Amino acid sequence: MSHQITLQPSGHVFTAEPHESLLDAALRQGFPLPYGCRNGACGSCKGKVLSGTVDHGSAQEAALPAADRVRGMALFCQACATSDLVLECREVGAVKDIPVRTLPCRVQVLEKLAPDVMRLKLRLPASERLQFLAGQYVDILLKDGTRRSLSMANAPHDDALLEFHLRNYGGPFSTHVFTTMKEKDILRFEGPLGSFFLREDSKKPVILLAGGTGFAPIKAIVENAIHHRIDRPIMLYRGARQAEDLYLDELPRAWEKDHGIRYVPVLSEVAADDPWSGQRGLVHAAVLDDFPDLTGYEVYACGAPAMIDSARRSFCAERQLPEEAFYSDAFTPAAPA
Repeated sequence: MSHQITLQPSGHVFTAEPHESLLDAALRQGFPLPYGCRNGACGSCKGKVLSGTVDHGSAQEAALPAADRVRGMALFCQACATSDLVLECREVGAVKDIPVRTLPCRVQVLEKLAPDVMRLKLRLPASERLQFLAGQYVDILLKDGTRRSLSMANAPHDDALLEFHLRNYGGPFSTHVFTTMKEKDILRFEGPLGSFFLREDSKKPVILLAGGTGFAPIKAIVENAIHHRIDRPIMLYRGARQAEDLYLDELPRAWEKDHGIRYVPVLSEVAADDPWSGQRGLVHAAVLDDFPDLTGYEVYACGAPAMIDSARRSFCAERQLPEEAFYSDAFTPAAPA
C-alpha cells in the first residue's frame, strides 16, 4: 500500500509507493527536492524524518553516517517509506536553489538530425546526476578556455543522458563536433545555468516560440509539462527556413495528437512552387495573425536574437503582452574559426 508523505515547512503532501524512493515519488508528483548523484553517495538529498519510519536502502556510510541515522536523517534518493511520514527538507523553488556544478561527461551518442544539426547525448559518471529546470543550459568548457552554451533538450526526469542539439555555424566547437568528435570522447561542462524555464505558479495559457535549434529547450519544457500533467493550454509555433530544417518534426506532431498541444510550423524561405501546405513567413508573425490580444498569456521564446527582439516588440506593443510575461533565451552562434 502507498504511504502519505508530508513535507515541512511547506505542508506539501504526496504519496509514495512501496519500494519507491522518497525522491522519485516527490519528483514524479511535481515536488522538486534537491539531489545530486541519486545513488546514495553525495548527501545532497539528505533531510530529516520528523515522524514515521523508512528503509534506508543503499545509503552509503560516507553520505549518511550512523550518527545521522540516529538523529533521524535520511537520504531521500535511497530511503523508502515503511509508514506515513513527515519530512523536514528544503524544496527547490527557483534557479537559486539549484547548485551550479562542474562535471565531466562522456559522449554517448552523435546523431545527425538534419544536414547541419547534430544531436549529442552525454553520459555523466555513474555516481552523478545533474539537477536542472527544463529550459536551462550548460556551458561546455573547451580546452582553450572558451565556452559553448548548449540548452538541455531532455526533461529533468529523463536524466540518464543529457541531450543537446547543435547547429553547425562553422565555429570551433561545432566544427569539431561535425568532423572529429567521436563517441566516448570526454567533455567538461558547468551548469545548470539560465532563467529560461516554465513558471509553474501561473495558470496562464502558454505560447512557445522556437526558431532553429531553439527547439531544444522548448522540447524539454513540453516534455516536462507532459510528465507533470500541467493542464494549461500550450501552443507551439516553430520557425525554420525550409521543411528539412524542421528536424524531429514527428515529435511535436505526436504532442498535438496525444496531448492537445497545438503545433504550428512556419517556413520562411520556402520556394513559391514548393508543395508545403503550412504557414509561410516569419514565425512571430504567425502568432500575431492568430492572437489579436495577448494580455492573458505567457510567451516563452528561444532562437536567434533577431527573432527574439522582433517577437518582444510586436507582442508587447501590438498585442498588449505584459513585458514581464515574455521570457526568452537568445541563441547567439559562435563565430566561424
